[in-house]
Amino acid sequence: MKRLSFAILICLFICIGAFSYVFLNLSQYADTPVNAKHGETFVTIRPGEGFGIISEKLLDAGVIQYPIKFECLARLKGYDKRIKAGEYRLSSTMPPSRILETLVDGKVFLCKLTLPEGYSLRQIASVVAEARLGREKSFLQVAGDPAVATEEGIEGQTVEGYLFPDTYHFPKSASEREIISAMVRRFWAVFMPEWRKRAEALNFSVHQVVTLGSIIEKETGVPAERPLISSVFHNRLKRGMRLQTDPTVIYGIKDFDGNLTRKHLRTRTPYNTYKIKGLPPGPIASPGKASIKAALFPAETRFLYFVSKKDKTHQFSTNLKAHNRAVRKYQLSK
Repeated sequence: MKRLSFAILICLFICIGAFSYVFLNLSQYADTPVNAKHGETFVTIRPGEGFGIISEKLLDAGVIQYPIKFECLARLKGYDKRIKAGEYRLSSTMPPSRILETLVDGKVFLCKLTLPEGYSLRQIASVVAEARLGREKSFLQVAGDPAVATEEGIEGQTVEGYLFPDTYHFPKSASEREIISAMVRRFWAVFMPEWRKRAEALNFSVHQVVTLGSIIEKETGVPAERPLISSVFHNRLKRGMRLQTDPTVIYGIKDFDGNLTRKHLRTRTPYNTYKIKGLPPGPIASPGKASIKAALFPAETRFLYFVSKKDKTHQFSTNLKAHNRAVRKYQLSK
């Protein structure tokens, strides 16, 4: 009986020792990166992939060693069933425990996407495609769907003008629809309730404000001039004068080659403000906050005309005679 008890005790000590060794070994493994050098790589985890496949991917990427230990560590922590799909940016300097936490927390790699002020839908679609966040054609299809515009609370037939210029971060798994929704949400966050009241006071709809803001955005890159440009358009609208602004004409030309001709100016399109009265049917680009504000709060002037001085600024005039003099001085002089 004593020998049996002694044998059991010995087995117990061996088991405890073995367990302690495994535990300490796993603890050391969990906190030890593959190497101290910065070896960054991308690993994509697809929905439904088993943990064995995930371990092999991490091994092939060079961010872990000993996949069996990695799996044991994951099971010990209860992480093996909680890995989230997505693209991850991992490094060989990250210990296995941190890699596991990254995968479980779903800290996927986010692509940076910057939209400059004054970009049109086509230009934005190109930026999205360059960032590998979607296909240009698919993006334009979604952005041009009237149902999508309605769902986003937009009066127009497309989301043109409402994809707010800003810097965004999206996971690679983001769909074109999700990207568009995020940009439109940013627009509505910027367009304050006070601005709605101001638009009503001007007898403008939000859509008309965004449309005018987009024209102001395309007409000048000088911040101080935006309220002045706005005043010209407001003054013209009040008098029933055509806006006669080149950027709207260009927007209405299919496959514009960069050369605006007199024929273009004479050709009637819904966006040719040399031919139509009032505002065009919708925005021609995405205006920034400053241009939207300028559309709502124009400077108090009597200006009806402006012409480029070829230094990014403009000469403003109150009458046609003074405007023609400015045209001769800044546009026709050699």
